[in-house]
Amino acid sequence: MLRSLYVRDYALIEELEVEFGSGLNVLTGETGAGKSILIGALSMILGERASTDSVRSGAKKAVIEGTFDDADTPRINQLLDENGIDALPGGSNGSAGRIILRRQITDRQSRGFVNDTPATLDVMRAVAAELIDLHGQHEHQSLLRVEKHLQLLDHFGGLEGLRATYAERYRRVEELTEERAELVARRERLEEKRQLYEFQIEEIDQVAPEEGEDERLDAERRRLSNAEHLFEATQELYHTLYEAEDAINDRLVVARNEMQDLARIDDAFEEQLAEVKSAQISVAEAASFLQDYSARIEFDPERLAQIRERISELERLKRKYGGTLEAVRAHRAEIGEEHELAADVEGALAELSDRIDDAQAELSEAARRLSKKRKEVAARIEDAILEELAKLDMPESRFEVRFTREEEEGGWIVADDDDTRYAAFQTGMDRAEFFISTNVGEELRPLRAVASGGEISRIMLALKTILAKSERLPILVFDEIDVGISGGVARKVGRSMHDLASYHQIIAITHLPQIAAFGDEHFRVAKRVEEGRTVTGIERLAEGEERAEQVAALIGGEDVTGAALKNARQLMETGRSGKGEPTGPETGASAQ
Repeated sequence: MLRSLYVRDYALIEELEVEFGSGLNVLTGETGAGKSILIGALSMILGERASTDSVRSGAKKAVIEGTFDDADTPRINQLLDENGIDALPGGSNGSAGRIILRRQITDRQSRGFVNDTPATLDVMRAVAAELIDLHGQHEHQSLLRVEKHLQLLDHFGGLEGLRATYAERYRRVEELTEERAELVARRERLEEKRQLYEFQIEEIDQVAPEEGEDERLDAERRRLSNAEHLFEATQELYHTLYEAEDAINDRLVVARNEMQDLARIDDAFEEQLAEVKSAQISVAEAASFLQDYSARIEFDPERLAQIRERISELERLKRKYGGTLEAVRAHRAEIGEEHELAADVEGALAELSDRIDDAQAELSEAARRLSKKRKEVAARIEDAILEELAKLDMPESRFEVRFTREEEEGGWIVADDDDTRYAAFQTGMDRAEFFISTNVGEELRPLRAVASGGEISRIMLALKTILAKSERLPILVFDEIDVGISGGVARKVGRSMHDLASYHQIIAITHLPQIAAFGDEHFRVAKRVEEGRTVTGIERLAEGEERAEQVAALIGGEDVTGAALKNARQLMETGRSGKGEPTGPETGASAQ
């Protein structure tokens, strides 16, 4: 709900702040008092284009700020997240449900803010569209947006379950269709590269490189290339360590024995004795390794030539396919998979097409079932709205929900009675639009084409009354809803608005006492002169005589008579009790 509206230096408004109630809020005042200025200010925070002329003369900027509570809806939260705007606490249960829309207008530019975060007009409009309907400015009338009609119909009929089933099947067809498109594109790419892949596969397979083979061959090549040097060096080392007349091993044995003698005399030599023993053992083991290695050395020029040729083949592959043997093998695996897929792509496409056909059949069944239910719900809405319009003195009206489908070659949805294919949308195969005629002999026209003024406001009121329980939009603003009505019709409009206020917060500008009497809150808008300048102000009227006097002024003008005051009290009593009609003389025969 709109908790409060603050306006400063906008048109004739110097500064005012008004807190609205949750039910029916009525605004009254003399013609030219500034009621429309308030609506204009409200439209600024809804994202309307601003005129620099709207800044009060002598002021630097105009500021309009609206605070909305209990605005914690999935769509609003999504908009906040998408635009990096922090949520504010303010829901009735302590949730993050407060939205603050602010507009600043100067003689050069205007700036918008959502929850104190700078926002574009598009973002402000998107957030405001989820909060408020401003009747009298078509841009904010949700019922005039054709894309909303189907949603309203589904909500009214409780078709969310069927719609969710359809949406799930729609996503499944969408996913499979995207998968097929990717596979077709891949097939085309594979066909272009098929011959290249075949050549590369044959080239790599002829060499058939093994994991780590290049490193193993390089080690073997080094050994074979240096076989003579390795043999001579190992023989010489073995001789020095073990076979020479004064071999290192023999000298270490002598040193070990002498060290043992010393250790028997003084155990301080024990640690060094252990070191000498270890050195002698290490030398003996090294000599054994050298003798064995020398015996295994091969002098094989033919094997060396083979290795060099093999290494050359591997290096050629490495240069062409990634620089390492691991890269060559990885490339072979990748193109092997691609080549196998190319060979089987037709089979994969056929299998995927069968799955799409099955998914489309399920989607078509869900679409037909949803469409059938929508037509049943539409019939109920049509009857209910005609009944409501008759109450609002529009008895000759006709109302119709028209459905259209879009034939499409290759469409996802197939008709039940023939092979005609239709386009599938995220909400079904139907497009829905409200049509109306308010006078005998007139053709039905789209609701969005109905003339503005009191007629469109009453139509909106009738629609809102019927759809109230299903419509999530919490705030309705009616401007000029009483144009061209009076007497009993005005009372009916007032009663309808009062009933509708059980589901929505309503702010209504009216000139009629019959409507004002039904208000849960009553505000008077008036002009005054301060220091030689005209200023528009607003005040909440106290329950009782203050309100009665204002209603009486709507009946008889500024000079309130006893009869007018009595009639005003009767009207207010009728509004509070919700029973019957006042029995006094006819009140307010026309708008003041």
